[in-house]
Amino acid sequence: MISSSHLIDWLLEGLELDASLFHIGRYCGGWHASTQGMGRASFHLVVQGQCWLHIDGQPQAVRLESGDAVFLLRDLGYRLSSDQDPDTACALPRQLMQPLDEGADDGVGLVCGFFHFQSGLSSLIVEGLAQWILLRAQEPAGHAARALFELILEECRRLPAPSQTVLERLTHLLFLYVLRQQVQVGDSLGGLVALARQPAFAGLLEQLIEQPGQAWTLESMAACTGLSRSAFFKRFNELAGQSPGQVLLALRMRHAGQLLRAGNTVEQVGAQVGYQSVAAFTRAFAKAVGVQPGAYRKQHEGRPG
Repeated sequence: MISSSHLIDWLLEGLELDASLFHIGRYCGGWHASTQGMGRASFHLVVQGQCWLHIDGQPQAVRLESGDAVFLLRDLGYRLSSDQDPDTACALPRQLMQPLDEGADDGVGLVCGFFHFQSGLSSLIVEGLAQWILLRAQEPAGHAARALFELILEECRRLPAPSQTVLERLTHLLFLYVLRQQVQVGDSLGGLVALARQPAFAGLLEQLIEQPGQAWTLESMAACTGLSRSAFFKRFNELAGQSPGQVLLALRMRHAGQLLRAGNTVEQVGAQVGYQSVAAFTRAFAKAVGVQPGAYRKQHEGRPG
């Protein structure tokens, strides 16, 4: 049996997400900026200078300095601004970004982008995480994260222009390190991470991951935890925020995707993830993933991984 910490690592490292940049540049003077209302998770890395983060419902603005980063995992009401006062910040104009200038002694340099989390298992993991996560440059526990941030800073200095692909991949890695740090320091987290932290439920989660094709029932899952059917169902929902069936479905669809990408036929995959008929598997996969399994397999033919 793997340890709870390794199980949590499996969950976090298995997050299927894409990072895409939308701004690399500098603001100066009086300004504010926000992606609120776009329905997307976002990140903002301060690579030069300082600014203020205002989040609706938070009594105090948060000062962000060079080397800090904020990861907004929900579409929150927020803004970045040159001003500490929230009312003044709202009234300041939105400006076009200027190019980064390493020699500038005013303003703030930012690398900003979006995260897109794949539906299914990744969405279930993210739903249990904090709404927003702050990375401080000087945090003692953030050595690995700081090393990645230094690579991001170095790439931003690259002439004639930084590589968007490199910055996106470095930000992806930075985010995973930040998530691992959040779990290690004991911040209150829910979802599948909360399940993995409970020994009885961690054992069940491991079995669901390793044997998604087994004919799991509520009774058989409850038996793995030593709880009655009703107590198990109640506690599982409290911890995960999802029913056992929803989590099992997400794990099955994740495994199905892996098998399809490896070249297995739709029939083979359906049987391996617990479906008695191709039609039932096809319906479940299309509803969960948004595309028929045969089409999904063709999309990934010849791709690595």
